[in-house]
Amino acid sequence: MNKKTGPLLTLPEHEALLAARAAGSAVVECSLDLGRSKSAVKVSSSGWTCDGQPFPFMETCKDRTIYHWTGTGFEPVSRYTQSLIKLVPTEWGAPTFEIDGIKMLPTAKVSPYADAERKVGLIQPRGKTILDTCGGLGYFAAWCLEGGARQILSWEKNPDVIWLRSLNPWSPEAGGALTLSNGDISEQIATLASGSVDAILHDPPRFGIAGELYSQAFYGQLARVIKPKGRLFHYTGTPNKLTSGRDVPREVATRLQRAGFSTEMNGDGVLAIRLAGR
Repeated sequence: MNKKTGPLLTLPEHEALLAARAAGSAVVECSLDLGRSKSAVKVSSSGWTCDGQPFPFMETCKDRTIYHWTGTGFEPVSRYTQSLIKLVPTEWGAPTFEIDGIKMLPTAKVSPYADAERKVGLIQPRGKTILDTCGGLGYFAAWCLEGGARQILSWEKNPDVIWLRSLNPWSPEAGGALTLSNGDISEQIATLASGSVDAILHDPPRFGIAGELYSQAFYGQLARVIKPKGRLFHYTGTPNKLTSGRDVPREVATRLQRAGFSTEMNGDGVLAIRLAGR
């Protein structure tokens, strides 16, 4: 997967460009890569220029939307195939994404990127082969690379999410230690050899969307492919038991224990260790 180049705009950057034009400023500094860096942008009455390439002002720019340059204009970073997949800006810089309006990453109190750093730290990635079951935007994989993992095997079922990654400057590029495959991990895990990974990161969609990724059979496969004493972090979220009628984290912990893991609750998920001799 190669990164596509070109500026990304959100409402604050668009408003900064318009404000510079209104004030008659020749140059304004703003971020065109979702907060990863700052660029000096030349502004005129008819448009703006960055790195020698001219761009027009957008006629309409909506909040909670990221726009990318298509070569002829700015379009939202969203697609509708079977579901509406959309990259969504956050106050933290690193974006989240939504599927049919359902937010896929926590953003209320922490950056989704920083949240991934904490969770990856739980499995101690250095020198390990890691299974990243549901790749999403790749923030787990990014921190595994940063943490010195030997190999990351990552699967993402939705090709439109992989397309989001190609435009997101916070998502790591595949290659080197990171292998990203378009596939359903509930099916593909059977192709992995027993005891072939040192650690696992499992961040599935919510139970109502992907119940197979919470099943006893799938947890049995996770236990099969991970080495004894290997660490697994399973994101569950913190659904309200009163409204959902279920204690999903406790259900997950119980099934993992049946599969041969010891478990402990950790934040919004379950940290598990594969027991030896099971």
